[in-house]
Amino acid sequence: MSEGTSKKTITIAGLSLDSPAMVMVAAHELKAPLALLRQLSLSIEAGGLSASDVERVARQMTLTSERALRLTGDMTRTAQRDSALFKLEPVNPVSLCEEVAKELMPLFAAHNKSIRVRYRRSSPLAVAHRELLRRVLINFSDNALHYSADMKPVELSVQVTGSTVRIGVRDYGPAIAADVWRTLSSRLKQGAMQPLAARPQSSGLGLSIASQFAEMMQGTIGVTRHRDGATFYVEIQQSRQMSLL
Repeated sequence: MSEGTSKKTITIAGLSLDSPAMVMVAAHELKAPLALLRQLSLSIEAGGLSASDVERVARQMTLTSERALRLTGDMTRTAQRDSALFKLEPVNPVSLCEEVAKELMPLFAAHNKSIRVRYRRSSPLAVAHRELLRRVLINFSDNALHYSADMKPVELSVQVTGSTVRIGVRDYGPAIAADVWRTLSSRLKQGAMQPLAARPQSSGLGLSIASQFAEMMQGTIGVTRHRDGATFYVEIQQSRQMSLL
């Protein structure tokens, strides 16, 4: 490296990409899908499965690998925080929720769970980057898949609050204490991670990535606490352009 130049340090969730801590976090997040893939592959190798069972297991392996690939893709995007690469435009959030639900239905079905969109009469437009917003919603939905009760569907919804649009993912998992969320919110603003005490499988990396994606769209993330779960949401500016859909 020539004199007078310096190496730019790229960080995700407050951690350098080449730091041991980031390696540990990534390993934690990828451990579950990799362990499941190994378990599924061993069940096929052991034999004794019917043709339909082999097809079902193979499908679950595909869905699990796609989920792991989404995480690695998100980590790459957070390292490319250049506003020129992520231009904002009017996006129909209800249409996007439908797209996300349709994409994740097979994954939820493989876990005996369901996901749906709570419809509203009008469809406001939001100012966002479509792919970043899609990734935030998929991130929230992936988290809901881990913790939501089997008999309750995960719901995506859209609400208008003043000049902002709130897009939420409602789950029926463990309740989140107010002080836990306050601590998490504070750490997210600092670009750091904080696992949710009531939801120990998560390192907090997913929420940190979602927070950074929201920030890239001039928005924020938050949570509405329920006795029987939580609604994680992203708030972004409402577009003045009228929706034709």
